Amino acid sequence: MNFADRLLEAIDRKRNPSVIGLDSDFAKLPNSLKQDFRERFGSNFEAVGKCIFEFNRRIIDSIKDAVPAVKIQMAFYEQYGHKGMKAFEETVTYAKQRGLIVIEDAKRNDIGNTAKAYSSGHLGKVDLFGESVRSIDVDCITVNPYLGSDGVLPFLEDVKANEKGVFILVKTSNPSSNELQDLTSGNRKVYEILADYVNEWGSSMIGERGYSSVGAVVGATYPKEAAALRKIMSHSIFLVPGYGAQGGGVKDVIPCFNPDGQGALIHSARGVIFAYEKTGKENEFDVLARQAALRMKDDITLALKELKVGNW
Repeated sequence: MNFADRLLEAIDRKRNPSVIGLDSDFAKLPNSLKQDFRERFGSNFEAVGKCIFEFNRRIIDSIKDAVPAVKIQMAFYEQYGHKGMKAFEETVTYAKQRGLIVIEDAKRNDIGNTAKAYSSGHLGKVDLFGESVRSIDVDCITVNPYLGSDGVLPFLEDVKANEKGVFILVKTSNPSSNELQDLTSGNRKVYEILADYVNEWGSSMIGERGYSSVGAVVGATYPKEAAALRKIMSHSIFLVPGYGAQGGGVKDVIPCFNPDGQGALIHSARGVIFAYEKTGKENEFDVLARQAALRMKDDITLALKELKVGNW
């Protein structure tokens, strides 16, 4: 099934247009959990990797029936070398086994054979002594388009061939995004020009529900820009970071939706997975994460209902 159709179906099934980020920063994990793994495996990267996966496992089990997807931020795993990458791969596998769509947030960016190697490893298949096999096998990955179409097209080939998805960085949530993304060429912003490319790249991969498997990353911290981009990219699903901890509020994400109430996936990480920090009840981090995820769901869907966006 087309990735966009799969994602929208999962959103409808859970009645929840949000995605929880597993930005599992080891420094912020519960001290009791870290101490347990340190005592069992020592002060080494193996203990870190196993601890991160256990944290993720409990979070996934607590939210799997409430959210359609998780977004795994590669940086928090890659920094611990192959032990961290093992935790990443185990998390991908576990989340998929629990019925969640897995988005890898790696913002890959290269050209030619190198871009193809990235795409093959994460979305497609790799060579194993003459046999083509899947490696990491996430459902979707984020891509940085700064190098132009040379850095995007190899991913699109695997998206089409393997029913995967990509989210292209268009207007990101960070404060300095304006330094490049808001520059003008003629009378248009760079992010608006990039939106045209997203439309072009995704035009041949529109599913039965009218959305493309080529989506866009559009930050909740720029609602005015999001509204303009929604008009340009009506067939793209927006992955929307910046909600919660980064300052984006519930009303800021509404412009990311189409009038049909579809087309946006709102992301939160720290505000959910580290919700225990506000209470000090670190042994209940998974229960508190679930409660935070459900509050986020209720806040977003209530706002959509009040504004009569779609059929929420």
